[in-house]
Formats: sequence, C-alpha cells, structure tokens
Amino acid sequence: MGSCFSSRVKADIFHNGKSSDLYGLSLSSRKSSSTVAAAQKTEGEILSSTPVKSFTFNELKLATRNFRPDSVIGEGGFGCVFKGWLDESTLTPTKPGTGLVIAVKKLNQEGFQGHREWLTEINYLGQLSHPNLVKLIGYCLEDEHRLLVYEFMQKGSLENHLFRRGAYFKPLPWFLRVNVALDAAKGLAFLHSDPVKVIYRDIKASNILLDADYNAKLSDFGLARDGPMGDLSYVSTRVMGTYGYAAPEYMSSGHLNARSDVYSFGVLLLEILSGKRALDHNRPAKEENLVDWARPYLTSKRKVLLIVDNRLDTQYLPEEAVRMASVAVQCLSFEPKSRPTMDQVVRALQQLQDNLGKPSQTNPVKDTKKLGFKTGTTKSSEKRFTQKPFGRHLV
Repeated sequence: MGSCFSSRVKADIFHNGKSSDLYGLSLSSRKSSSTVAAAQKTEGEILSSTPVKSFTFNELKLATRNFRPDSVIGEGGFGCVFKGWLDESTLTPTKPGTGLVIAVKKLNQEGFQGHREWLTEINYLGQLSHPNLVKLIGYCLEDEHRLLVYEFMQKGSLENHLFRRGAYFKPLPWFLRVNVALDAAKGLAFLHSDPVKVIYRDIKASNILLDADYNAKLSDFGLARDGPMGDLSYVSTRVMGTYGYAAPEYMSSGHLNARSDVYSFGVLLLEILSGKRALDHNRPAKEENLVDWARPYLTSKRKVLLIVDNRLDTQYLPEEAVRMASVAVQCLSFEPKSRPTMDQVVRALQQLQDNLGKPSQTNPVKDTKKLGFKTGTTKSSEKRFTQKPFGRHLV
C-alpha cells in the first residue's frame, strides 16, 4: 500500500489536491449539544470530557496485528491507517475476521501541528453525532504515541471512486453520485446548524468516506473550528485547507465563515459531475484548475453537458446534470453572500434525488430559483478572478 510519510503542515502549505488520503485519515461522532472550541480547552479538558474509549497502545497493537504492513488500508500526511478488530461488546482486541472491524489512524511521531489536529478531531468527533459524520470510537495517548480509532468504512473514499481508473475502481454510477452529494451536504449542513456551528474547512473527495451501502460520511476534522455563522467571518493569518477547494476570499485575505465551506462544496459538486480532480497539473494548462475550466460551461444548459463525466454515458437525464450544475455554480459564486446556505443546497439535491429518472416539464434552473438561489451570468469580477492563478495564501 506504500509507506507512511511525514507530517504535512496544513497551516503553511496547501495540498495540490492529488494526495492519496485513501482513508481520508479522519472520522467522527457523538453528541450534538453545544460547540466546543479546542483552542479554548486544555488537552486534559478535551480528553476527560469526550465520551469515547481511551485505548492503551498495546490494545491497538493487538487489534491491528502489531501494525503489520499488510494491515495498512490508507496513508496520508499525518500517518497511516490500519485495519483492526475489536470485540463488539467489550471493545477489547479480538482475532482477525471476528467482531467489530475498525480503522486505526496512527500519527507520525513528530510535529506540534499534528498533535493539535489530533486533539481537534477528538474535540469535535468525540462530541458530535450524525449519520453523515464518521464515528470516532476512541483514541490512544501513551508516551509519544497518538492514535485515533474509527468505524471501518468498507468502500473507502469518494476520491477513489471518482478518479481512480482500472478494473477494481468502476466509475461511480450517476444515482450514487447524487446520493453521495446529498449525504455530504447533509453532514455539512449539520455542522453549520444551531447549536453546532462548526466550520469544516477541508471538504474534498478524499475526506468523504463510503460505507458498504455507499452512504457517505464526512471525515478528518483536524482543521475544523467553531463558527462564526451567517455573514460574520474570522480573519486568519494562516490559510489552512486544500489548494483547489478553498474559497477565493479565504485564499486572498484569510476571511473565513460558513460560506467558505459552501464554496468548497461547489468544487466537490463539479468533481462529482465531471469525474475530474479540483486541481491536476497533468491536464493542459487551461484545464489544470477545474473551477476555472468549468466556469464558462456553466452558463448554458447545452454547455453544461460538455463537462459531464463521459463514463456515465446515458445514465442520467440532461436536466439532472443541469440541476446539479445549477447548485454548483451558486456555491461557487465569487461573492460569499451570494452563495446558498447548506440547508438550501440540501433541499436542492434532495429534489434532484427525488426526481431521478423522471423527465421534467419545467425549467430546472427556474426550479432552482424557487429554492432561493440566484441565477444568472458570471459577474465581471468573477471573470477577472478566473483569469488569474487561483489565489495566494497568507502565512
């Protein structure tokens, strides 16, 4: 599966969108009472207040067969993910192939940034519970060892199903793409809702994991932080996230709010629609950035069909692709206030899912307007933006 590599510093460097975070290196869970800010709580307070199990390092060694290389199911910037097994009732190690299948994320033993994000995951995923957030089962903090234990997601990451080519990874069918988009939207809408009010900050295909039935769940909460919501925003001196997904105002000035997540979700919708990565330097120069390349095609119903993944063939009705593109283009508005809320996005995608395979007698763009979206041509300021590099990041 490859070797585990050293920690990435998300605070200072944007990923190029091509990492193979096979397991998303993430996952989530628990109670949705009130938000909890990692920056305002000590390590002891976070670990003592989270209702998940504290494992010993030896327990996780036994559960993963001593972290054997053939147990590796994923790797990413902060370490490797191993497959393991626990007894379902006692959560103690059991022999392979029996009991509860788990994913154990073992962090590289270096860097304050990695420890901080490890704590952030526990802080949020130990408190939040939703069908579209991956469940955090427990953690281990022993000497220099830091590990996280998650539910096992059998189908891996959305990234694999959208972009990988080969006999093992078949193109994700259209109806499943719509289902996955809706599930991810519901998870993000939950994070933005009262009283949770969490900004996710790292929505991307590799952070969306699929279970055996292709239900999608958000994972990897290392960059998450508390609100603000609405039109309020933070100003961050460090831009953190994944290059190609981040909102332009966040890239250029550090302004961050819930609508920044909405922009990133719009990029994800384009990936789902097109089967292309948000950023790919192997494509021709004018096509490297997916948003820049796709934006001119999003201005008319006929042009939209030119960006749809050709592997889908005849699986979808043209108006279905137009509906998804209509949602994406609003999420990608250059002006944050013009972007829909995630609740609006959920309603639009739910409507799309409910009508799959049913030819519409109405204009799908007009139907999208009914949900409170603003539609129209791209503003001149957005056109200027798309002609420039995707932005700068602050340090």
